[in-house]
Amino acid sequence: MMSFSRADTSTLGRWWWTIDRWTLAALLALVGFGYVMMLAASPAVAERIGASSRNMFFIRQIVYLAGATAAMLAVSMLSIRQVRLLGWLGLGVSLAMVAATLVMGVEIKGARRWLSVPGLGSIQPSEFLKPCFAVVAAWLIAEGKANRRHGATLLAILLFLGIAALLKGQPDIGMLLVVTAVFFAQFFVAGLNLFVVGFVGALGVAAAAFAYTLFPHVQSRVERFLDPSAGDNYQVTVALEAFGHGGLLGRGPGEGRVKNVLPDAHADFVFAVAGEEFGLVICLVILALFAFVVVRGLVRLLGETDLFVVLASAGLLTQFGLQAFVNMASSLHLIPTKGMTLPFVSYGGSSVLAIALGMGMLLALTRRRLSRLEEER
Repeated sequence: MMSFSRADTSTLGRWWWTIDRWTLAALLALVGFGYVMMLAASPAVAERIGASSRNMFFIRQIVYLAGATAAMLAVSMLSIRQVRLLGWLGLGVSLAMVAATLVMGVEIKGARRWLSVPGLGSIQPSEFLKPCFAVVAAWLIAEGKANRRHGATLLAILLFLGIAALLKGQPDIGMLLVVTAVFFAQFFVAGLNLFVVGFVGALGVAAAAFAYTLFPHVQSRVERFLDPSAGDNYQVTVALEAFGHGGLLGRGPGEGRVKNVLPDAHADFVFAVAGEEFGLVICLVILALFAFVVVRGLVRLLGETDLFVVLASAGLLTQFGLQAFVNMASSLHLIPTKGMTLPFVSYGGSSVLAIALGMGMLLALTRRRLSRLEEER
């Protein structure tokens, strides 16, 4: 276990005594579950699709999770100013890459969300857009509130509208909903007028109805959720059966059957694999870890006086918690299905690295700082 003296003034020493070690431990525990679930689910998936190696997905995920952990720790050592600069840089790069997907993106199931990178396979730039936009939007909103710079708030809204247009063009309605929820949450925390809240809520309902009528895949998912006989609900049905077979303690590691039949058992439906092989108890532990990160993060913000830190952290926590909720709720048929990964647990390079970036920013922003000078180091 890492140990430093409180008198240690080195970068690593200051980091250790100022970082939220409980949140860090919870995030590392989720990374550990990611390794376990890939070992449980991915070999069967690789074998079913005829991959060159049965351990192909597992080996890749080892690299992804190791890189993500290193990135999260490195970003957590940044100062508030450096986090803000990283947010702007990341937003600029990811915006350019998201725009590039509309021109040269890899099309999968009618959507252009991925870019092919030699040697790395495909990446999904919009994943990196989420945490970076949360940080940039927080700074712009905070500037608009503190200095009465209405142009900053207007720029935040214009950036959001531009991102919304790009995501609609791909199309990626699920990602757009997450970005919208994060942006609205930040405005709400900043003190949005309740009448405006109601107006924006009405716009959200109208936008949902618009998406339902405009996009056939959205309409299909909603109809299948409301009426299972309206279409193919194979994956959700099998996932629910897996939870039932798992019971309280599960069938045991490697004894599950859902991974042999579900196409996305290692990704979107990894929670069902956990339910079947490890049971309700482990599912509740995973749920508790996500809830702990979100609740502890919000509690640490209660005494924070820097509006930028509050807004950025609230946005990052909203994104993290919402993504976890959507994945688990989809697997349990509590909401219409949406292809969204379970943070750190599901397979996926872009998703894991982007989540690590966001959580590294959160850890950096919520570190204890003794003075304003320390904040800018």
